[in-house]
Amino acid sequence: MESWQKLLSNSVVKVEDLPFLSDTSDEYREKLKEVTKVFPIRINSYFLDQIKEENDPLWRQVVPTLEELDDFLSEEELLESDPLNEEGDMPVPELVHRYPDRVLLMVNNQCPIICRFCTRKRKIGFPGIVTRETLRQGIDYIRNHPEIRDVILSGGDPLLVPDKELDRILSELRAIPHLEIIRIGTRVPGTLPQRITQDLCAILKKHHPLYFNLHFNHPSEITAEVEKACNMLADAGIPLGSQTVLLEGVNDDALVMRELMLKLLKIRVKPYYIYQADMTLGTDHFRTTVEKGLDIMKDLQGHISGMGVPYFVIDAPGGGGKVRLLPNMVLEHNEKEVVIKNYEGKVYRYPQPSVKTPQNGKKPQTIEATVSADSACPLSV
Repeated sequence: MESWQKLLSNSVVKVEDLPFLSDTSDEYREKLKEVTKVFPIRINSYFLDQIKEENDPLWRQVVPTLEELDDFLSEEELLESDPLNEEGDMPVPELVHRYPDRVLLMVNNQCPIICRFCTRKRKIGFPGIVTRETLRQGIDYIRNHPEIRDVILSGGDPLLVPDKELDRILSELRAIPHLEIIRIGTRVPGTLPQRITQDLCAILKKHHPLYFNLHFNHPSEITAEVEKACNMLADAGIPLGSQTVLLEGVNDDALVMRELMLKLLKIRVKPYYIYQADMTLGTDHFRTTVEKGLDIMKDLQGHISGMGVPYFVIDAPGGGGKVRLLPNMVLEHNEKEVVIKNYEGKVYRYPQPSVKTPQNGKKPQTIEATVSADSACPLSV
């Protein structure tokens, strides 16, 4: 058994083993058990060691609370177990075909930690959802649809699949002529970095072009072990991007988010998305206002390099796809000018290009008229 497998096998999966609970009464623990019957627990022992106290940003991401059962369905809230209507866009089980040229293929439904805010809380941690048969159907679907040029492997976490099985899946996909890009969505490098081994990197290098969408939510997640894991992946030639979910009590603070983005750049990870939290049943206590995200984006712009400024997006409820949101930096625009505001709040005016006519434009001069014979530089012969 490899070290990462030992760390995973020692995961906390029972209420009795949860860390830093101020209320240790039997009544409270029994209520928490009701939560975990609906939404399971998993905190691997590496990630557990990074938690410092109750309600710290890492604790909030993985330790269940009674708030998870407080959500309710209503016309106003529209909280759903499948808020993005993934099931409605599944032509075959566990494959989402929403955009014309790309699909998302779920290769398992297990994770190194079970995030309490997960948009797929309905699936994660339960047995028998992703199988060899669903994988076969998914790969056959991609093979039979030549318009698909890009696949994202997701789940669950694809990097919890054993090396040989992952190699088999990647080999089958890479043998499809029209499939150009393979992406892997994973939280493993930030939550179980010991899984990134030389053997795994050797397998991944065989299947380029390969891209990784990583997931980081707080600067405390970036440890020496995580830096090593990301460097190994980058050295294997894999471009690394990061996705972050805006979460109340975790990273809904401009300084925290700025620190996270700067730390990501230092470990060779390009910040890509900040997501407004999905309207997932059991996660409403994590949602912030959209204005909070826009304020954070205002703070990032101008205070860190453009490389460190991600897109802020809402994954539209009901399956509308990702919509990018920007702070309102355009104050006015008309035929003559655009009035804009910079990151400091200063206002600038940018003139629109005017339509050139013989009446308002100057006639271009010829070279002969511009450069006289007297001023011309003589050529040496």
